[in-house]
Amino acid sequence: MTRPYARRLQDIEPFRVVEVLTRAKQLAAAGRDIVRLEAGEPDFSTAEPIVRAAQAALARGETHYSQAAGIPELREAIANYYKTDYNLAIAPERIMITPGASGALLLISGLLLNPGDGILMTDPGYPCNRNFFRLVEGEGQLVPVGPQDRYQLTAEKAAAVWRENTVGAIVASPANPTGEILTEQELRDLYSLCERKDGYLIVDEIYHGLDYDEKAASILSITDQAFVINSFSKYFGMTGWRLGWLVAPPDAVPHLEKLAQNLFISMSTMGQYGALAAFEPETRGILNNRRDEFKRRRDYLLPELRRLGFDIPHTPAGALYLYAGIQKFGGNSAQFCVDMLEQHGISITPGADFGRYRANEHVRFAYTTSMSRLEEAVARMDRLFA
Repeated sequence: MTRPYARRLQDIEPFRVVEVLTRAKQLAAAGRDIVRLEAGEPDFSTAEPIVRAAQAALARGETHYSQAAGIPELREAIANYYKTDYNLAIAPERIMITPGASGALLLISGLLLNPGDGILMTDPGYPCNRNFFRLVEGEGQLVPVGPQDRYQLTAEKAAAVWRENTVGAIVASPANPTGEILTEQELRDLYSLCERKDGYLIVDEIYHGLDYDEKAASILSITDQAFVINSFSKYFGMTGWRLGWLVAPPDAVPHLEKLAQNLFISMSTMGQYGALAAFEPETRGILNNRRDEFKRRRDYLLPELRRLGFDIPHTPAGALYLYAGIQKFGGNSAQFCVDMLEQHGISITPGADFGRYRANEHVRFAYTTSMSRLEEAVARMDRLFA
C-alpha cells in the first residue's frame, strides 16, 4: 500500500508514558525488579463494594445497552455527590456518563472545534488534550507555564496569548503532571476572560478528591456555562472500568448526546451499576483512607527527591505526581529515563510527554506504588547519586 495515511497522524504524538509502561512490564516479565513510578494509575484494586455491585448487576442481567448519556441512576448519584461534597445543585440532565474522561474530551472536541480553531492549554499539561483537538482538525495552543505561575494558566497570561482563532481554554485543577490547583478566584477570572472573548472554558477536575492540603474549588460553583470533565479512574480507583463523566451547559447536552449516540452508543452498563456503589458511605470511607495514604507518600517522596538533587520548587496540592527538574543530572530527560529504567530498575516518565517548554529538563514521578517500593527507589537513587 503506497497511499499515505491521514496527515493528522504526523501531528499526534505518542503517549510516552504508555511506552515506558510497556518496557517496564517487559523487563519485569524477564525477571527484573522494577520500581514502577511512571503511570498515573492508583495501585489499589477497585474498592470491594463497587466490585460487588457490578457482579450483582451482571447476575441480574444488566448486560444490554444503556442510554447514550448513561443510566439515570448514575447521573442522579453524581448530582447528589455535587450536593453533598460541594453544596451545589447540578441537574442530572446536565451530566453525561462517558467512556473514561477521554470520552468526555472527544465529545467536547467534536462539540466546540471547527477546523482551524484552537484552545489554550498549559505547557506542561496532560498530553492527550492537544491530540484530541488535532483529531477534529483543531489545535492545542500551548502556553508555557512554570513555578512562577504555579504551573497554571492565569487569566492574565491567557489574555496575553489569546489568538484570532482561539475559541477557549482548558485547565486542570489539580493538574497533571504538576499537582497544582487553581483557586476559586483564579477560576472566576479565567471564566470572566472566556466570557468576554466569547469563548469556552473547559475544566479538568479528574483529580478532585485527591487534594491534600485544601479542597480544590469546582468551576461549577461559579457558572453553569463551563464544561467539566471528571472520571471514576483516580479518586474512585476504577481505571480499567473506563468510566467518566461530563457536566455541560444545558443547551449543549442534546448536541453531546447526538455525538455520543454515534461515537459510543453507550458505556459499559454493568460498570455503570458498579459505579453507583462508589458513592456509598462504606466506599467513600475506603477511598478517603486511600487518599490519606497518597498524601503520606507525597510527604515522604517530595523531601527525599529534593535531598537527592531534583528541583521541585513547589509542593503539589493534589493529584499523584511530582514534576521534577533534572538540571543537576544533565538535563536530558529522555536519556535520563532510559538509564533509570534499564540500568537501575526505576520507571519514570520523561517531561516530553507533557509538552515542550523546558520538557527536556524534567521528569514526572508518580507515587502510585507502596511506601516500601518508594523507599526502595530512594535507596537505589541514594546509591546512584551519592
